[in-house]
Amino acid sequence: MAKTIVLSASEATVQAFDFGELIWYANGKLGNSATMTFGRAILKAGQANFRHYHPNCEEILHVLSGQIVHSLGDELYPMGPGDTIVVPPNVIHNASNEGDGTAVMSILFSTPDRQTVVVDDGEQAGG
Repeated sequence: MAKTIVLSASEATVQAFDFGELIWYANGKLGNSATMTFGRAILKAGQANFRHYHPNCEEILHVLSGQIVHSLGDELYPMGPGDTIVVPPNVIHNASNEGDGTAVMSILFSTPDRQTVVVDDGEQAGG
């Protein structure tokens, strides 16, 4: 059972990268979800997170603002506000901000302990 029902904004975990930020609001480490990970991804204009995959979970990414191109395997999907993509486990993917402003996305994973395997030389431990 999760220990916390409400997580205040000041308790969120922020990971800063050259490409932007990952902000975590619920997961096993925070102690407020025993079944999922939920957060927000922020991509700076002209930036992309590294290509990676998640061996232990599915990911749902929902664009809140901005314009991105999301790779899923060898396919590319242009996405804007309101668009959602579901990434199966073990599929290499990433997001690239193709717009002039910041892109903001909600991200949800089907495990409280998301694992990430980076497949390029980018920064470690993200998206």
